[in-house]
Amino acid sequence: METVWPRLEPLLPEVQRPARYIGGEDGSRPARLTPEKVAWLLCYPDSYEIGLPNQGLQILFEILNERPDAVAERAYAPWVDLEALMRRDGMGLFSVDNHRPASAFDILGFNLASELVYTNVLNIIDLAGAPVRSAQRKDGDLFVCAGGHCAFNPEPLADFVDFFALGDGEEVVGEITEVVAEHKGAPRQETLQALAGVAGVYVPSLYEVFYEGGALAAVRPRFGGLPEVVEKRTVASLADWPYPRRQIVPLTEVVHDRLNVEVFRGCTRGCRFCQAGMITRPVRERPAEQVRTMISDGLRQTGYDEVALTSLSTADYSGIEALLADVVEAPDNPSGCPAVSVSLPSLRVDAFTVGLADQIKQARRTGLTFAPEAGTWRLRQVINKLITEQDLYSAVESAYSQGWRRVKLYFLIGLPTETDEDVLGIAELARNCLAVGERHVRGAEVTVSVGGCVPKPQTPFQWFGQDTVAELERKVGLLRGGLRGHRRVKLKWHDPRASLIEGLLSRGDRRLSSVIEDVWRAGGTFQEWSEHFDESLWQKAMARQGLSMDWYVHRHRTRDETLPWAHISAGLHEDFLWADWEDALAASGLEDCRWIPCYDCGACTGYGIEHIVASNVAPAGGSQGTGQDLEATGRSPVLLLPRPA
Repeated sequence: METVWPRLEPLLPEVQRPARYIGGEDGSRPARLTPEKVAWLLCYPDSYEIGLPNQGLQILFEILNERPDAVAERAYAPWVDLEALMRRDGMGLFSVDNHRPASAFDILGFNLASELVYTNVLNIIDLAGAPVRSAQRKDGDLFVCAGGHCAFNPEPLADFVDFFALGDGEEVVGEITEVVAEHKGAPRQETLQALAGVAGVYVPSLYEVFYEGGALAAVRPRFGGLPEVVEKRTVASLADWPYPRRQIVPLTEVVHDRLNVEVFRGCTRGCRFCQAGMITRPVRERPAEQVRTMISDGLRQTGYDEVALTSLSTADYSGIEALLADVVEAPDNPSGCPAVSVSLPSLRVDAFTVGLADQIKQARRTGLTFAPEAGTWRLRQVINKLITEQDLYSAVESAYSQGWRRVKLYFLIGLPTETDEDVLGIAELARNCLAVGERHVRGAEVTVSVGGCVPKPQTPFQWFGQDTVAELERKVGLLRGGLRGHRRVKLKWHDPRASLIEGLLSRGDRRLSSVIEDVWRAGGTFQEWSEHFDESLWQKAMARQGLSMDWYVHRHRTRDETLPWAHISAGLHEDFLWADWEDALAASGLEDCRWIPCYDCGACTGYGIEHIVASNVAPAGGSQGTGQDLEATGRSPVLLLPRPA
């Protein structure tokens, strides 16, 4: 089988970090391509160090390679230095596993975790030797597919991607493989029509877009037999999918360089800004014994001395303290290291206790991050982050009392109904948290990290008009003034200009395909990297296409407006989302439906899956806030009792 290695190897001394491209990592597997197998090239459209730790890609990599009818290899976006050499020498995209050219594969599959990688997607398709626009591809060209959170508004990439896989990928990749295998040698259009028959698969070319007076009117199937609304796929039980069984260990430094074990999927806390929490419902916990086995086996295979227990709110996992005790107190931990450090990347403030702090601190202290999200209780009710100031101070005290010296607090600005008082409330919380720390440790520090709110599809905030760059910059200035003179409180903020483009791409329609292509052709790749981000490329492209940034980003949407993703379902009833948006404007909170009668959002009833928890116990921790009771919401309660895994 052809390999590009003889051409690639001489180029590696000329580039930064050649280890990005050589493959052979522990945990990767040699793959044998044969004509009867469907060959997947799984690509994360960012650099190796960002993409390799991605769990979604690693899970699909293992699942596909275990199938007798499939084979999978990996690719990442070549950094700008290698790309220049590749284009100079006429060398295309290759897999890092066996350095096979992209032309040897049937499917080029992308994981979309951020909108700012969209120009990288086009660049990689071009490097793969395929026409950038799907309409120009012919029989024999590889198929381009995409999944991930950004796929819940697929329209900005609709002209470039042949098909999208919505929701959990563990099951659907097998069904896609079977369709492609069955249609090998068939006309491309016939294969696409067959793929559109797979539940959870959206084929944009089979749907027509209608506009009225410059506004989107409808997205409708071109042919009979296609669904009007494409529903996401939901894996009923994580216990059936204990992946990755053998995590890939990088050869060079990467982000999140540790063993990652997913303890549960989904979240019902109901934060109204959080797309991940909305689209991944319902909650499905991995059985505790399976988690322990995955940790033990993973540490033994990888040699890591740190494990991250991942989810959207790991401290909510049933029996989390007992699980942590088993990991950090094991007399002979499998990695052979004297202590295993446990990282909980997602810590819910009101679920963090002294017990958790005590368990984690027995190994290496790696820092703690809490996300109050808003500076006042009123605004936290608006966004449904129902944690009180006392919840935060108790969590911070639990950390500092157990010896931590640094705590990071994450907030959003530009939230609906936000006032200057809410912004200055962030500074007050930070100062008070520092005072708590100084009672326990010398040199206590607090880092405040601030990002601009980007209203996301499939959330109650999808109708909200995003703050302008100037307004976000003004609020950052307010916050800097509120923290002036407090040396041990450090302030960091996300570039509001990047938030502007993220907002454009997250809620855009199919007309933005031309904007994305325009920016790519002007050299705008790696836009998620500050040193390469260029807002002016996007502003110029919007002007050339005759489109308004204000219309796409800053205006509020109305209830009767057709949203670009209206034909895509994350399982949530639109009536539920609109009612939650109205509750937000009224500053009314809703309790976590995981432990009380449900609000009938659709995620459970629509898929016949109830919340799956490891045990029928309420979560440990502090208050969940004082949100409205069920009767006050005006919603019909549907009682769904949690069933054991």
